[in-house]
Amino acid sequence: MKDEDRYQQGMEIRRAVLGDAHVDRTLKQITPLNDEFQNFITRYAWGDIWTRPGLERHTRSMITIAMLIALNREAELKMHLRAAFNNGVTREELKELIMHSALYCGLPAANATMHLAQQVFDELDE
Repeated sequence: MKDEDRYQQGMEIRRAVLGDAHVDRTLKQITPLNDEFQNFITRYAWGDIWTRPGLERHTRSMITIAMLIALNREAELKMHLRAAFNNGVTREELKELIMHSALYCGLPAANATMHLAQQVFDELDE
């Protein structure tokens, strides 16, 4: 597949998972410094990895959130907590994922994620 085709496929998945508003905000913030990086993210993360047939988007969302909890990447975690609903992940599943992460990622990481998830839920409920 050509890079441009991979980019277009990646952009479709990126918009489906993260939502048009998020992607549009990101595209408006492209600069000479980050333009190649944004293209790379769209082609590689969204065009190559998120389009692979081996896992459903629901599962990919859950895995991504678990890894972001472990890595303590709050900004990306918040984005993926919000995006998970676009992939059919429920609040109950997120709660269970966070509970499970307490064992493997530590209580502070799970506690911080509980607060972040509540913040996302509250924003969505407004």
